[in-house]
Amino acid sequence: MKRTVTLIAGLLAAGSLFALELKSADVHNADDYPTVAAVRHLGQVLSRSSGGALSVKVFNKGALGTEKETLDQAKLGALAMTRVHGAALASMCPKSLVPTLPFVFRSVAHQRQVFDGPVGEELLKACEHQGLVGLAFYDAGARSLYAKKPVRSLADAKGLKVRVPQTDVWVAAMAAIGANATPMPIGEVYTGLKTGLIDAAENNLPSFEGFRHTEAAKFYSRTEHAMTPDVLFISKRVWDKLAPAQQAQLREAAKDSVRVQRQLWDAAEAKSLERAKAGGAQIVEVEREPFRQAMAPVYTRFVNTPDLQRLVKAIQDTK
Repeated sequence: MKRTVTLIAGLLAAGSLFALELKSADVHNADDYPTVAAVRHLGQVLSRSSGGALSVKVFNKGALGTEKETLDQAKLGALAMTRVHGAALASMCPKSLVPTLPFVFRSVAHQRQVFDGPVGEELLKACEHQGLVGLAFYDAGARSLYAKKPVRSLADAKGLKVRVPQTDVWVAAMAAIGANATPMPIGEVYTGLKTGLIDAAENNLPSFEGFRHTEAAKFYSRTEHAMTPDVLFISKRVWDKLAPAQQAQLREAAKDSVRVQRQLWDAAEAKSLERAKAGGAQIVEVEREPFRQAMAPVYTRFVNTPDLQRLVKAIQDTK
């Protein structure tokens, strides 16, 4: 009898008796969108490595709510996992502000090197006090300005009404280059450009092309001023219920999903660039250094603690 009880306890700890399906949220509509596909891949890897004890089901198209709503659900343990854009985190997890800063990364390759190293590991833990365990950073592209005229210099940006997401850092970044930030939902950008409510916007190539903004703003100026990532979280309440072996399996599956997501993202960007050009968009190369130097007031305002300053330096020192 004692041996039977011990065996059952061991099986429970290994997750072999009961299969657990982890629900994961994403707001992107396309089933093949890189983050949606990457989390599905994570689920497949996890199912194999756990012998079927753990699996993941992705609910995209905003089926489980907005990014803010799914974060709140995950904090409470009502939802297992969610993928959100990093800009949504800065107000509740101070360290999460750092990857949103303008020009904090020198290139996509530099950003990936940072996230694959000790700084990335530290940043994934930034929201644990809020009940969210970071599993992976996913690419969300380099954001650039696009407008009805070419923007090649700071002088060209001066006075432009530029749509930005509602984040204090990006509002301040536009002010630093002499533009007028106009926060609005992305669904209103097309009409805003068409009617003249805004002169420009800023986003990555798949959004520029995918939301048909190419029809209203033909000039895509490669400022690449921000490379804020997407972040995949698991609820800490759910995480703490997993056995250590299961946590390790989930970490490994998440790591492999990063590889897949980067491949899918790079392919999506290349395809969007081709489509944008075919639709008449013009890609404008920009001397980025004056734009980078103009961001000094943003760093003075927001990188205002020794801890944040340490993290910025660690990123800058990453080769």
